[in-house]
Amino acid sequence: MKPLDPRLLRHARAARRWIALSVGLGALTAGLVIAQALLLARVLSAAVAGTATVRDVRTPLIALAAVLLARVAVTWLNERWAHRAAGAVIAELRARVVDHATALGPRWLAGGAGAPLTTLVTRGLDALEPYFVRYLPQLVLAATVTPAVLAVVLGLDWVAAVTIAVTLPLVPIFMVLVGRLTQDASHRRLATMERLGGQMLDLVAGLPTLRALGRERGPIARVRELGESHRTATMTTLRLAFLSGMVLELITTLSVALVAVGIGLRLVAGDLDLQTGLAVLVLAPEVYLPLRQVGAHFHASTDGIAAAERAFDVLEVPLPPRGLRDAPDLRRATIRLDGVSVAAPGRGVSAPAGLTLELRPGRVVALAGPSGAGKSTTAQLVLGLLPPDAGTVTIQLPGHAPVDLAEIAPESWWDQVSWVPQRPVILPGTLAANVAAGVDRVRLDAAAALTGLDQVIAGLSEGWETHVGHGGVGLSVGQRQRLALTRALVADTALVVLDEPSAHLDAQSEQRVLDAVESIRAGGRTVLVVAHRRTLLSLADEIVLVHAEAHAEEPS
Repeated sequence: MKPLDPRLLRHARAARRWIALSVGLGALTAGLVIAQALLLARVLSAAVAGTATVRDVRTPLIALAAVLLARVAVTWLNERWAHRAAGAVIAELRARVVDHATALGPRWLAGGAGAPLTTLVTRGLDALEPYFVRYLPQLVLAATVTPAVLAVVLGLDWVAAVTIAVTLPLVPIFMVLVGRLTQDASHRRLATMERLGGQMLDLVAGLPTLRALGRERGPIARVRELGESHRTATMTTLRLAFLSGMVLELITTLSVALVAVGIGLRLVAGDLDLQTGLAVLVLAPEVYLPLRQVGAHFHASTDGIAAAERAFDVLEVPLPPRGLRDAPDLRRATIRLDGVSVAAPGRGVSAPAGLTLELRPGRVVALAGPSGAGKSTTAQLVLGLLPPDAGTVTIQLPGHAPVDLAEIAPESWWDQVSWVPQRPVILPGTLAANVAAGVDRVRLDAAAALTGLDQVIAGLSEGWETHVGHGGVGLSVGQRQRLALTRALVADTALVVLDEPSAHLDAQSEQRVLDAVESIRAGGRTVLVVAHRRTLLSLADEIVLVHAEAHAEEPS
């Protein structure tokens, strides 16, 4: 990433405002630095020479105090606004990355991008804060204060200005050399963190299975190995940061010493007056300071820079084309899948392959077939989450021409669809809020009675107001499934897609699911259900067998 990547300004509007504000504050800081040096030189030269009284230097002293207070105020404002800008930019980038990844669809996430994306939008982008709070303000100061102060030094003493101009390029040269090493280490650290995050997500998701098989301690060595790799990469970055900081300090100290020696020799020879010499001595460190701080804070921001580059990579993945037409009324429309095939990534098969089915209003269609045949993929096709590689998905109203699902605006389609996946999405909050916010309790209780959620509610001291954690923490797997099914009932959408709704339920609870499906059909709603159990298949008006088949490999 460049010191100021144009993509950051393009993808985060908050960054534009902060850059403009930083430039203004930088220009103000340059003026205050110059005023402070000139006033301080005037006061000190008069004090050393003994040619002025306190009354003579009272005005410069008052002005110097005002300048110092102004510098403190500017520094405070810079720090405060930098933290605000960092929070706004991180939140904006995080939202854009999540929205973009969602628009790319589940197939893109399932292709190995899911776990790294989770790490990126949580801990990864948080590392951008040092970039905005420390590095970027110093970069702006280097572009404003350094040339302004150097120009003033040139007007005061051209010899000192030449000395500074010769030694000044050494700072960015060494900064770039060490910075490249640090940037590579930061990329390795982020990659290690993403691998560790993916490993931990997989481990947590599969922990019940591992415990059931008595293998919960198996991944310990792998997690320890990844953690050690992350620690090593982090320590490497810190070591390089300390070493480069020492190099930059040494260079700037020697450069200021050269300027001081030249001024001292010319003061002794009488070729330079004391006030000018003092002014140049005060200004010389201010020329190097912004560049030195850029180098020092660059290493604290490299993790954030690496994360921003990953975010830009995600945001620049082209989105699939989105339809613009409003969805027709699905209570009257027929959904058709004609010869639909979807290539399963990494398997060399199409799943489903050549599938044809028809979803007519008010009917229950069940998808059956072996595991891996593409039943859940078919559900994603109907939901509009996945485009087919072959064939078409169309919607047709009576007396109208069929419309391809790809031409329909996704939001207008999803407004008429309810989806109950195998792992329902449950957000932190009350049970009532997770089922349907703003719906009266009579309707909630009626839907809960059909799905069996009423028994769960009755056993909780706070009833519908009971809080659950992210993903349904506090509820069993079966209870989460009942909650999701109740949500589908209350939504009263035209199309309901159920993916193995009875997979985690016993026989008694399964009957509740059957009753719920019957209720949905009786309400004139269309149901597409992925099913294995015969009881659920027997309820369907039509059973469609889904199969997979190998597809020809593309020539290399």
